[in-house]
Amino acid sequence: MKYLFSFLVLLFLTSVSCVSKKKHNEIQAALDAQRVLLKQCESRNYDLESQLLEANKKLMEVNNKLSVANAELNTANTRASGLSEQIELLKKSNSNLLEQMSSLQVISQTGAESIKRSLEAINDQSSYIKELTKTMQYKDSVSLALVMNLKKSLQDFNDKDVNIEVRQGVVYISLSDNLLFKTASATINPKAEVVLEKIASILNDQKELEVLVEGHTDNVPISSSCIEDNWDLSAKRATSVVRSLQNKYKVAPQRMTAGGRSEFIPKTTNSTGEGRSQNRRTDILILPKLDQFFKLLEAPAGK
Repeated sequence: MKYLFSFLVLLFLTSVSCVSKKKHNEIQAALDAQRVLLKQCESRNYDLESQLLEANKKLMEVNNKLSVANAELNTANTRASGLSEQIELLKKSNSNLLEQMSSLQVISQTGAESIKRSLEAINDQSSYIKELTKTMQYKDSVSLALVMNLKKSLQDFNDKDVNIEVRQGVVYISLSDNLLFKTASATINPKAEVVLEKIASILNDQKELEVLVEGHTDNVPISSSCIEDNWDLSAKRATSVVRSLQNKYKVAPQRMTAGGRSEFIPKTTNSTGEGRSQNRRTDILILPKLDQFFKLLEAPAGK
């Protein structure tokens, strides 16, 4: 009986020892799983912080572009204010002349007719300035909206390859030759088609505007069996862009003009490699239809 009791005690202790080891292994496995999960969370947190930094950088770029647009709008408003002041001065002059006429007791018929014609001319001039102001404000607002749309649509491209600005009311899109063409070639790179497609989409939404495409080169002479000189290269490049806009993206050919400017209108010096790279470009000018402005300018003379 004594031996049986000792055997049962030994059996009980062995059983307890086995259960404790199993529980220990389960706890250790759970702890290892939590460590792996912690590492995954730390990695995900790092990725999210990187994405946040990139988003803040893009937001800063958009704010900078908006500041430029606001500055251009302020300039347009200043011009409109100046023209409005001229209108008010003409109105005041007109009113003074009418008061002088009413105070005169004796005036010759010829003199009266002369004054009347002068007043009519002033009124015509005032109407002309109002119409011109209205037209300029509209043109400036269209140019500003166009620049904003272009910059938004092309914001993924490097500023060295795509530059958009307004000069004297004309929108300039300057495309580098590295983006558009291979060296000494007028064949458009496939990677440039996405840029032309986006520009064409905006042009097709603004059908009242005309398009002038200008090819520019540096001053390094070119020697090729199919390209005669820089004049020939710049003209062929401009024509390639116009042809692509027409044939692939349905921009009306009646709205477009292609021209080569060779090396003679550089953006900067040709004495450095960086300067020559900037001068090799294709400019797309977007401007209002000139015949509308010519008619407006001729209006006072016809009256």
